[in-house]
This record gives sequence, C-alpha cells and structure tokens, in this order.
Amino acid sequence: MQIDIKKYKTIVFDCDGVVLDSNVVKTEAYFRTAKSLGATDEQAQALVDYHVRLGGISRYHKFDYYLREITHQPVTKEAIQILLDEFARELEVVLIECQIAEGLSALRQATPQASWMILSGGDQQEIRNLFAKRDLAKYFDGGLFGSPDNKDTVLAREKENGHLQFPALFIGDSKYDFEAATRAGLDFVFLSDWTEVADWQAFCQAHQIHVVKNLLALL
Repeated sequence: MQIDIKKYKTIVFDCDGVVLDSNVVKTEAYFRTAKSLGATDEQAQALVDYHVRLGGISRYHKFDYYLREITHQPVTKEAIQILLDEFARELEVVLIECQIAEGLSALRQATPQASWMILSGGDQQEIRNLFAKRDLAKYFDGGLFGSPDNKDTVLAREKENGHLQFPALFIGDSKYDFEAATRAGLDFVFLSDWTEVADWQAFCQAHQIHVVKNLLALL
C-alpha cells in the first residue's frame, strides 16, 4: 500500500532518525555525558538502554530517571541542568555533521499543499538553531517543536490553535511517535532505515503500521 502523501494538510516529522541520521550519535552522546560527569560504565550504559527503550521521549525525563533510578541522587533543577549542558556540548559538533535524509527537498516540492512541522524529543532551541545553521528551517513552515514540552502536549496545543490541520500525517521512527500520533488522531508512517527500535518489525505488524524505509520511499 502506498501512502497518498498529497492528501495531507499537515505533515509532522520526528527529527532524529527521520530528517537527520542522528540516532546513533545521540545515543553515544548520552553515554559520554554520563561518563564525563563521573558515572561508571554500568551507569552510563543503563542511561543509554533507557534512552533507546524510550525513543522520542524528552531528555529532561531521561535525566530525571537517570538521577532518580540509576545514580540515586537528588533530582534538582541544578543537577538536571548540569546534565543538559554537558549533553548539549556533546551534541553540538556531531549534529552539524550528521547526514540529512535524502529526498527531503523533493518531498517538500511534492507536497505544496501541506504545512510541515518538526516534532522532536530533542531540545526545542537546539533544534531551531541547528535547522537554521543547516538551512533546513525553510522546509518547516509549520514550526520546529521539541522539549521540554512532550509530543502529546505540542500536538494538542497545535490542534487547539488551528495550526495542525487535518488530514494530518506523522512520520516517525519510534513507538512513542506512533502512540502520540494515534492519541492525537494523525495517520502514521514508520521509517525503518535509521530506527533504534530493536523489535520494530513485530511492533509495526502487531499494530498494522505502514512502514517505509526512508523519506525518499514516500515519493
């Protein structure tokens, strides 16, 4: 079955693993962040495992869990901010260099009727800065959104204010992307090429999710 990409008024894109080949570098950055702030290899790997398991969830939530459940330290704004700042430093170089999805420009040209939106678990200001530097912001006239707001919150807000028009499609590569899209009433397509979901085939089959390899395959 082919997705009729031209019927949608809004197309929502996850960022990591969809627009950018950044899943692996982000996973590695979680490990290095924990290690640079004194974690053991086991603690750093536990953070990585949690991050991969909860793909698409905000880093604020992941670092809260890391402090609370892995290192058993007090969860304070200061402690979270130290982790966030170190993680941002780790990401600054690698996100500038990671591959952009092939076919992005052609897909934009093929969907002039649609408003495009980025909805990421990544930091919102970081995404806006990155997309400006990499000349990607021009494609996403519907806005660039990320944490600390979660995807459910952003979708509900953009529906409420009329910016998210239906029919709408969410293109993602995580279980949370699918769940958030379903809760908000969007159609969903799963991109498999760069996903970190280990059991994605079984998950997509169980939920009858339409799967394509990458953005180019939507054309």
